[in-house]
Amino acid sequence: MEVHSSGALPGITDDSRLAGRRLLIAYGSETGNSQDAAETLERLAERLRFQTFLCEMNDVTLKGLHDFGLVIFVVSTTGQGEIPKNARKFWRGLLRKQLPPGCLASVRFTSFGLGDSSYSKFNWAARKLHKRLEQLGGCEFYPRGEADERHDDGIDGAFIPWYTSLRTHLLSTNPLPDDLPPVPLDVRLPPKYTIEMAPTMQEHDQSDELAITAKALAPDHKNTPDDTAARFSHVDVVDPKKMEYDLRFARLRPENNVALARQSGHTATRVVGGIDTLDRPNILKDDPAKYALTAMTDAQEAPPPADLLPIPDSYEACVVANERVTPGEHWQDVRSIALDLELPKSATARMRNCHIAPGSVVTLFPKNFPADVQLLIDLMGWGDIADEPFEHHSRLNLGFTKAPEPKGCYPLPRSTLRQLLINNYDITAIPKRIFFELIAWHTDDETHRERLREFADPKYTDEFYDYTSRPRRSILEILNDFPSVKIPYQEVPTIFPVIRGREYSIASGGEKCSPRPGILRLDILVALVKYKTVLRKVRQGLCSRYLAAVELNTPIVVQFAPAHKGPPSGPEHAQRPLLAIAPGTGVAPMRSLIWDRHADGVRNPGAAGQNVLFFGGRNRKADFFYEAEWRELGVEVHATFSRDQREKVYVQDLLRQQAPLVCDLISRNAIVCLCGSSGRMPEAVRQALCDVLVEGRVAPDHETAKKLFNNPSRYWEEVW
Repeated sequence: MEVHSSGALPGITDDSRLAGRRLLIAYGSETGNSQDAAETLERLAERLRFQTFLCEMNDVTLKGLHDFGLVIFVVSTTGQGEIPKNARKFWRGLLRKQLPPGCLASVRFTSFGLGDSSYSKFNWAARKLHKRLEQLGGCEFYPRGEADERHDDGIDGAFIPWYTSLRTHLLSTNPLPDDLPPVPLDVRLPPKYTIEMAPTMQEHDQSDELAITAKALAPDHKNTPDDTAARFSHVDVVDPKKMEYDLRFARLRPENNVALARQSGHTATRVVGGIDTLDRPNILKDDPAKYALTAMTDAQEAPPPADLLPIPDSYEACVVANERVTPGEHWQDVRSIALDLELPKSATARMRNCHIAPGSVVTLFPKNFPADVQLLIDLMGWGDIADEPFEHHSRLNLGFTKAPEPKGCYPLPRSTLRQLLINNYDITAIPKRIFFELIAWHTDDETHRERLREFADPKYTDEFYDYTSRPRRSILEILNDFPSVKIPYQEVPTIFPVIRGREYSIASGGEKCSPRPGILRLDILVALVKYKTVLRKVRQGLCSRYLAAVELNTPIVVQFAPAHKGPPSGPEHAQRPLLAIAPGTGVAPMRSLIWDRHADGVRNPGAAGQNVLFFGGRNRKADFFYEAEWRELGVEVHATFSRDQREKVYVQDLLRQQAPLVCDLISRNAIVCLCGSSGRMPEAVRQALCDVLVEGRVAPDHETAKKLFNNPSRYWEEVW
């Protein structure tokens, strides 16, 4: 089992009387919410002096569960009652038929589920997991809890009361020795992860030999232009001692010697700027804007570098299209983006055949913008070390974990601090409470410290949300609001969240999957997030801003995931009619399915089923996505545009207006698909379908009609 263990924390769990106090927290998470909740429970358990282990559920074995006195599962529900990807391996293990009923009799557990009540199968993943654990003999040591993202206080509305009561229960059932109280909140827990400067050449065992070699190879410096000194000759403020050190160190490196460097073209890959840099010693070192004749504009902001991160199970893709498909004056910027993957030999057979199963997704990994990173570096005073190489370290028990980096962090080899902040750590996210708790340790301003701790205290929930979520205030803005906070660079991995990949439904299918042999085409339709908050400040999502700036032919790293449980598709379903309901960008996965069905019809003309699409948008001229393609494919489209008429008509209203058609399609065993934004829309559509089926006498009552939504061979829903 691969888990993150806090191990024996000095002064916290290293007392021999705590030897059997072991607690496992296993989470299943798609977007990170369950992981955040699990990490909160980890800190709670550490303060109660448990030796605490944290891991993804996929890293847990059934046998390993017996090694812990207590186990807490935290799991989100994804899709229609599905288990998250990083928990499915564990879940499949629980479902093995040969498992005896009492195989988990010694396991004492509880669980907490995170869900969204707008989904028909609210919190099903947690409920299924809890029930199966009990079937196998597991003993619930504390009542399970459930959170609803639709609560006024979000997940915290249920989670905070639950874990507060859990703490009381743990203390009463697992009491500490009288002379060993819980770790108080004014005592800081040691960070799990840190970064330190990577060893330089001079710090390696072979440093003396390298220095001698460099000295022997180097010509007499008396007549050699002093490249570094020339570069610094015009800078406004120079640190003489630092420059002297830099000069001495640079002269020991053969690749930085002008005479040697000019002998090898390989130098261009080892020296920033290549040989040309060495031939131009008087490069400006101050901010180029200082010498610009015209002011820099937002449009000229430098995009993130195109470094390809070593992300597991990823592919290199090339951006071959990034087109805005809504008019410039339209309120929303919607992009049609095309990515080409050159398939490696290791690709699956279906991928090599350039087939994309409808319902598949691609994960993109955004980056921070260099200007934002520079602002953070300036705020924290990290300028002197920003471009030095760093490496991660962990206080976790590395016998259980693969790497010293936080989960999901995949830095470039010998990343500089600047590269880590651009590529790996999210500095523009809306922070969690723990962020305020952690940065409060790094200010010497008592007023600031008190205010930060108030935001971290669940008692001040309204203040926390008023300051963070409601105005969408970012980490970078908060650090700007509290200039007394100076975070040690070592604690970057502990304080800043890891940049997570963003999943997008793939819109390509059938012949649209391969523009040429050996190339897999992934089309996505993305509504960029950009809006004004209550503070009248413009906000952009991290990935939206990244996608808006990414240029054509830019290589990027993506993960491609075939549909886990996509809509019914393939030749066996080609003759069935399709009833697709897809407002807005929800039409993207429907495009994939319709093109896939078209390909089946081309291969077998007699097997082409009827395709009916109910589409909703704001304006026909602005956001009627793929209109020309629907005509080309012979799709029967019923569309409504809420801003083009006095009375707003939505897709659920269209379903009622076209009740005879809907009843006919469902009576003929139609595939019903619903895609789009979560919230009221899916609920309204499901209610409209039930009403239509009952009124059309296809179903005798609403309870019978609702069974349609639980039949995966008839109904597929993907909302986000």
